[in-house]
Amino acid sequence: MPYTSIPWRQGTWTHLPASTVEDGHLDVTAVEGSDAWRRTAYGFIHDSEHALTAPLAVGEAMEVAFRAPWDGQFDQAGVFVRIDDEHWIKAGVEFADHHLGLGAVVTDVRSDWSVGFVDEWQDAEITVRVSRWPDAVIVRAKADDGEWRLVRVAPFDPAATATAGPFLAAPTRSGLVVRFTRWTRSEADESLH
Repeated sequence: MPYTSIPWRQGTWTHLPASTVEDGHLDVTAVEGSDAWRRTAYGFIHDSEHALTAPLAVGEAMEVAFRAPWDGQFDQAGVFVRIDDEHWIKAGVEFADHHLGLGAVVTDVRSDWSVGFVDEWQDAEITVRVSRWPDAVIVRAKADDGEWRLVRVAPFDPAATATAGPFLAAPTRSGLVVRFTRWTRSEADESLH
């Protein structure tokens, strides 16, 4: 399967953003307080992220490319993969404590979080790729035309109906605008290395 662009209007929002402007790319403004998290360490449940999703089958991959002015505490964007309210993955970047972090939150009733600094990606176009295997989701990311980095290998229910696509959230402020520049579908990666 070659790379196929997914039209922005083909997706369905999990929660409507403050606004969207489509002009080839898609500029999305997050609602203040939007986030996705379940219980672990913080004790709260946040289910208000803005994810524009379309079906993701076993054997498929999705890529999302985006830019943003990373300067608000916990501003985040990337790819959201969703089965239901208690089973999902958000993978991408988050700005926290003056650093840009690349990571993933994998939620199976409770959320976990893995992250590493990528401050050198601050001004780059970032691309996040998720590949759905029969028993896992493989997350990779890159900045501009750089090399792909393996971010996460996460267990995933092979029988589940899942959706995926671009997401953003702004837990602590209003005014975050993320420019999504590309949303594509292709065949899943065949190997990890």
